[in-house]
Amino acid sequence: MSERKNKNIMKCPMCSYPESKVIDSRPSADHSSIRRRRECEKCQKRFTTYEIVETVPLVVVKRDKSRETFDRSKLLRSIISACDKRHVSREQMESIADEIQFTLQNSLQNEVNSTYIGELVLEKLRGIDEVAYIRFASVYRSFKDISQFLEEITNLNK
Repeated sequence: MSERKNKNIMKCPMCSYPESKVIDSRPSADHSSIRRRRECEKCQKRFTTYEIVETVPLVVVKRDKSRETFDRSKLLRSIISACDKRHVSREQMESIADEIQFTLQNSLQNEVNSTYIGELVLEKLRGIDEVAYIRFASVYRSFKDISQFLEEITNLNK
């Protein structure tokens, strides 16, 4: 039974034989995939395959009702911009982006409103750096004048 468990249908890249056995399995460095060393049942050549989770692309519905595919790098750029010249490490910013991406991907929704993403960023920045929080809020909430800044600062202090 254990021998059958390690046999898989995976076409050999050298001879095209459809069956191989798994010799070794280990997670990738970032744990996003599994690396498998295989050996062809026919020619005994070894090859490597990677197994990854197939994800459905997440669509962001913007305020104007247009749609675009979620882009982690765009999210990270907005966080970096808010944290410019603040004492927030690159690791903290990356962590915020990772946590938000994880939350969105595990929400079991194919579409998410940009306002929800903005609120998640504000929630994370609030606990890390208040100036970065106000910077992000001013752009995200489109502050028109100083009174809106003051109102947000008052809310932040509560």
